[in-house]
Amino acid sequence: MEDKRKLIEEKTALLNRAAKAYYQDSEEIMSNYEYDKLYDELVRLEEETGIVMAGSPTQKVGYEILSELPKEQHQRPMLSLDKTKSREELRDWLGGQKGLLSWKLDGLTIVLTYEEGKLSKALTRGNGQVGEVITANARTFANIPVVIPYKGRLVLRGEAVIKYSDFRRINETIPEADGKYKNPRNLCSGSVRQLNSRITAQRSVHFFAFGLVEAANVDFSNSREEQMQWLSGQGFSTVEYRAVTAENILSAVDDFENAVSDNDIPSDGLVLTFDDIAYSQSLGATSKFPRDSIAFKWQDQTAETVLRQIEWSASRTGLINPVAIFDPVQLEGTTVSRASVHNISVMRELKLGIGDRITVYKANMIIPQIAENLTCSNSVSVPDRCPVCRGTAEIKDENGVQTLYCINPNCLAKQIKSFTLFVSRDAMNIDGLSEATIEKLIGKGLIREPADLFKVENYRKEITEMDGFGEKSFENLKASVEKARDTTPERLLYSLGIPGIGAANARLIARACGRKWEKMMSLTRDQLLEIDGIGDVMADAYVSYFSDPKKRKTADDVVSMVRLDEETEETENFLQGITFVITGSLQSFPNRGALKEAIERAGGKVSGSVSAKTGYLINNDLASASGKNKKARELGIPIIDEETIVRWLETGEREDA
Repeated sequence: MEDKRKLIEEKTALLNRAAKAYYQDSEEIMSNYEYDKLYDELVRLEEETGIVMAGSPTQKVGYEILSELPKEQHQRPMLSLDKTKSREELRDWLGGQKGLLSWKLDGLTIVLTYEEGKLSKALTRGNGQVGEVITANARTFANIPVVIPYKGRLVLRGEAVIKYSDFRRINETIPEADGKYKNPRNLCSGSVRQLNSRITAQRSVHFFAFGLVEAANVDFSNSREEQMQWLSGQGFSTVEYRAVTAENILSAVDDFENAVSDNDIPSDGLVLTFDDIAYSQSLGATSKFPRDSIAFKWQDQTAETVLRQIEWSASRTGLINPVAIFDPVQLEGTTVSRASVHNISVMRELKLGIGDRITVYKANMIIPQIAENLTCSNSVSVPDRCPVCRGTAEIKDENGVQTLYCINPNCLAKQIKSFTLFVSRDAMNIDGLSEATIEKLIGKGLIREPADLFKVENYRKEITEMDGFGEKSFENLKASVEKARDTTPERLLYSLGIPGIGAANARLIARACGRKWEKMMSLTRDQLLEIDGIGDVMADAYVSYFSDPKKRKTADDVVSMVRLDEETEETENFLQGITFVITGSLQSFPNRGALKEAIERAGGKVSGSVSAKTGYLINNDLASASGKNKKARELGIPIIDEETIVRWLETGEREDA
């Protein structure tokens, strides 16, 4: 009994750490497969011993919320669902009743309240008892009606999600994010719980209703399906569902399974609910589960294979992740040969060794994972050196989870942003090298300096085997690299990432040197200060860069890879010599910084205040009585709107204002 009690304590603690990481920190320390397996083991132990520890995940719902958002208690507790992976159990559970079978969406559960036809409150699920108030954010969701025909009090539940297509688009357009989001649920969680609703509005969050809680004086003929149809009539998007009986439920599950690969909405299974409202209410609930609904998790397709290698991949945070490489197998219609092992704790728990026979599966039919190790030789050793910089790597233990970190602050893997700048549009303009791809190339040790990006042909095999890359993607990348070899001194200078030297300043310096690269590298501090727009701080940083032998070599290595055109000046400077001031809100640009960057690319300057040197004031409210508008009128400075500057930038021609 003592041994079993200790097992219960250990499994409770581990599952709670996993739940905290997932629900509170939007991270994963173990796969769904591993979590479900541990959870089932804990349930079996608790039933066998009669011991349930305080804080057991079998008794709790969700995890304690921690944020700066206002908190509010739910009128009715929001319980989790019991689950099964057996289609026959699902059919037996339904019995002779009619049911609704729907997607189990993988996002954030939200409760909406409408008063007098208007959205009055939105509350996250939180820990099931207390949620976070996100009303302002909900009003920015892509498909939520803020006014509905029904004027009574309406309370409904649904899932906020970010579609896969939007997830991919957003991940590519958030350059300031500290690494790409791992999955749509993480991005959705962060978007829905933003303190700034404007950010939420930019994230294309969708809401799909799956249950009606309250709607006074509406007759639904005792049918949940009629409730769903009524909600649709009120303007809500409802979760896709099928009306089922014991006779057709198995074929309905097959239909959903066949649609998984084409489903743009993240899902991690199905939900079956009784259609009969009165019957459902008569069943009540346990302390954790309602008795009128059950979740169906896909029975993961597994395949047996042989582990051939553990690859250690470094990231920008210094984290070094173990990745399992195994003999290729077919899973869910695709060939799989690698899977993340998450961390050292998981690796050791699986007792991995090279040559071990393992079973693998795709979590939610998408993400490859190791299910079991059939051999358990436990012979994989943890490296003490970073695979990128060869610096010291140390194991860190955080709340019982062991991870490997590179402690070298100058590790190349921690300098992803400099490589991202190097390939950006105004720099070397290498299309097809996203931040995530660069991180993978560095993590594999293929890229050690910017010049190496021009040697991708040497790594065809390694790159085409990367997730998301095939022969066509590689050929496109190779063509983009070849095109980028033809560049200009100003682009090359900007690409080096010298502090303070943006695209506009790089053009100024190139022009002052007759666009001769050797002269640009040899500029003295005094010579730099003679260039209009270059100050003390920029001059010091510039001279320091080219005086550093390592950095000078970095620049020389890039020069050796490109064809530098020092004769033809770029013709994008039609705004040269004109100073703009930006005020008020913008519509076409996400912020003033983005518009400032576009103006500077065209050769113009942007100042923060109106003066006699100002060429144009940009303000969408041309008739505004603001101080800047007033001063511009006093000085005779033209005031233009955003539409005008956008037209100029698109045509490359400035009209008379």
